[in-house]
Amino acid sequence: MTEPTRIFHNPRCSKSRQTLELLQQKGIEPEIIRYLETPPTEQELLHILDLLGCEPRELMRTKESEYKELGLNAPELTREDLVKAMVNTPKLIERPIVLANGKAALGRPPENVLDIL
Repeated sequence: MTEPTRIFHNPRCSKSRQTLELLQQKGIEPEIIRYLETPPTEQELLHILDLLGCEPRELMRTKESEYKELGLNAPELTREDLVKAMVNTPKLIERPIVLANGKAALGRPPENVLDIL
């Protein structure tokens, strides 16, 4: 059985809302994960990073005040340090992230997710 399409969603984010709407227009009712309330685990986030083929900082909202307050721009921080920070402070995770068909896409712009459907 295939896994359901999932979206790590923040309803207050316009790109996240647009991506969800795009999925629904394609007839897909994804599992909606409100990641600010239910953050991914370290293992889930590492899996997402692997699927996206990116490093943690590439998936971080570096302009958030928490990024600077937590000193996350320090070059000596490891991949694991950054992933832990994202799990502990999910506001730092870029959104929306869509998982479908064993792949992942960042919905910035929302049309990026069409490649994995």
